[in-house]
Amino acid sequence: MSMKFALAVVTAVALAPPLLAEQAADPFGWLEDIEGAKALDWARAENARTLPVLEGDPRFAQMRAEARSILTAPTRIPTGSIHNGAVYNFWQDDTHLRGIWRRASVVSYRTGRPVWETLIDFDRLARDEGENWVSGQVACLSPEYRLCMVEMSRGGSDSSTWREFDTTTRAFVSNGFAVPEAKSDVAWVDADTLLVGTDWGAGSMTASGYPRIVKVWRRGKPLAAASALFEGRSTDVAVRSFVDQNGGAQPFVVRAVSFFEAEYHYAPGLGTPAKLPLPLHSNIEGVLDGRAIFTLREAWDYQGKTYPQGSIVAYDLQRGTAEPVFAANGTQSVETVAVGRTGLVVQYLENVSGKAVRVLRTPQGEWRATPIALPANGVLKIASAGGGTDDAMLSFESLTSPLTLYYVSANDAIEQIFTTPAAYDATDVVVEQRFATSTDGTRIPYFVMGRKSVLARGNAPTVQYAYGGFLAATLPVYYEDPSRPQHGALAGKLWVSRGGVLVLANIRGGSEYGPRWHDAGLKENRQKVFDDFIAVSEDLIRTGVTTKAKLGAIGRSNGGLLMGVVMNQRPDLYAAIVNGVPLLDMQRYTKLGAGASWVAEYGDPDTADWSYLSKWSPYQNLRADVAYPPVFYYTSTKDDRVHPGHARKAAAKLKSFGRDYFYYENMEGGHGGTSNQDQLAYRIALEYAYFARRLMGAAP
Repeated sequence: MSMKFALAVVTAVALAPPLLAEQAADPFGWLEDIEGAKALDWARAENARTLPVLEGDPRFAQMRAEARSILTAPTRIPTGSIHNGAVYNFWQDDTHLRGIWRRASVVSYRTGRPVWETLIDFDRLARDEGENWVSGQVACLSPEYRLCMVEMSRGGSDSSTWREFDTTTRAFVSNGFAVPEAKSDVAWVDADTLLVGTDWGAGSMTASGYPRIVKVWRRGKPLAAASALFEGRSTDVAVRSFVDQNGGAQPFVVRAVSFFEAEYHYAPGLGTPAKLPLPLHSNIEGVLDGRAIFTLREAWDYQGKTYPQGSIVAYDLQRGTAEPVFAANGTQSVETVAVGRTGLVVQYLENVSGKAVRVLRTPQGEWRATPIALPANGVLKIASAGGGTDDAMLSFESLTSPLTLYYVSANDAIEQIFTTPAAYDATDVVVEQRFATSTDGTRIPYFVMGRKSVLARGNAPTVQYAYGGFLAATLPVYYEDPSRPQHGALAGKLWVSRGGVLVLANIRGGSEYGPRWHDAGLKENRQKVFDDFIAVSEDLIRTGVTTKAKLGAIGRSNGGLLMGVVMNQRPDLYAAIVNGVPLLDMQRYTKLGAGASWVAEYGDPDTADWSYLSKWSPYQNLRADVAYPPVFYYTSTKDDRVHPGHARKAAAKLKSFGRDYFYYENMEGGHGGTSNQDQLAYRIALEYAYFARRLMGAAP
């Protein structure tokens, strides 16, 4: 269970914020009323102003068709995970916009021509039940993988329902387990027992809006009769459960003290959970032969030994001893750890290039890593590992190389089972890794993608992307779900093929060089993240790739905060900025959406932290006398993670200054900003039509 899993589980809350002093003093505070008639009328009016302009660009319709073709292509690889002799896959295409959950035998899957059996058709389910269902996670009881809890939300929000499903009968279980709509977390203990964290009533949620109490729910009993197993504090981010079925049920309760800090409590037999002596900055990955496998995001001094930051350790749950498993060096970052039947598969970065090893424990008690011989200079991902087998599936891709899926047997024999056709012609496209120097002398890697002739000529329309936060690395992927405009397939077809250049900046705040790369940009050091992005922009201009008149920037969510800051601090440097589902009001962010859970990343504006937050909070630092580039904000009414009020208020403030801007608010879609592939294709086309207008000029 990696940090990425934790980020996915710790989602959001959509409570209408209380009217506080700073909101009342804000002339645009009324736009925080998510579903308020006045606020919605404002959003619709903004859509009516912006959308005809961008849709009217002669390139828009073709870009939309191209994006939709890529997003719904039936030739995409049906990646999935192996469980009990079958590969389980979630699939969306032009006839399954909401998607289907399906499976095929491993035998047929390895031929490259899987015979699929549909388990749930979410489009049909939505029609039959008259609900705007959007699929979420699926939690199944291993190793049989028959009983599953299926998560669904209305319109893509983070509030969701969970319902029990039987993969043998391919139907929801009549009178089975069902968790009503809330921010919930579930884990199977056995066929008749679930661990559940949900909204149990007054006082049961944390201040961040997530479950604070984990209970044991027995089959045949009402949810209200579940018995408490563990209670966290209201100041925690969340409390969730995790059960590993390796060698029988191994239940854990994870108390997220902050977004990045967690206590792990072991509860064998569902007895009183006992706290493990792991450091707060660590992630549980699974259990192997009675040893809990953890990755460390801080150094751990234990029983006279020091286990370094960024390493993997094995903790014996019975004896309380620890063993070093794998240690990353200064240019590496452990990204994914999968626990198999007898060993681990570890995927890591080496100077932002993907690598993988299999790690086994010898009879002498040593852990040895053997490289898995897969292609280099791209992105490796573990598609499947574990599930009661040592077989694994790993994928390789790059900005110019379509996804290829490999089956890796227990003895590391490798066979290619799928590859995808190219989404665009990359024969004359090159990708280079370069380095810029930030203000404090740190070397910042970045990737440049463009046609050879375009890069040779220079002065090219250029879009620069970065994220820079929450331990999330920016990688040069070809395509992944949910797809984004900076991914190779979409950028290649919609932008590079038209003569544009794409840049991916590996700024601090991510995990490109392990936890230290993230730690360097936390809280009072956040300005370093912004400086890194600006340093890459200046390097692009210095080396002739582009000019200020042709440089654009794009980011979303935490990357939207980045866009807001660089627009304020260097409005002269960018001719166009796309700012999606952004964090912008850092004075009130803890009171909006899921903001309270991100204090460990940014700081608390209600304390002395405001002294540094106030220096770069985008909303507060917008000025009437500054000539900003005409930014394009987009958000979602149903985004219950990052409140739409951030984008609304910033746009309204610019309007009060008489500044030009673009604004699009989708009335559904959650934090992704869209609820299906049609909506996503539409928004991506809006983004690139905007960049084309600003950086390429009028369509020929």
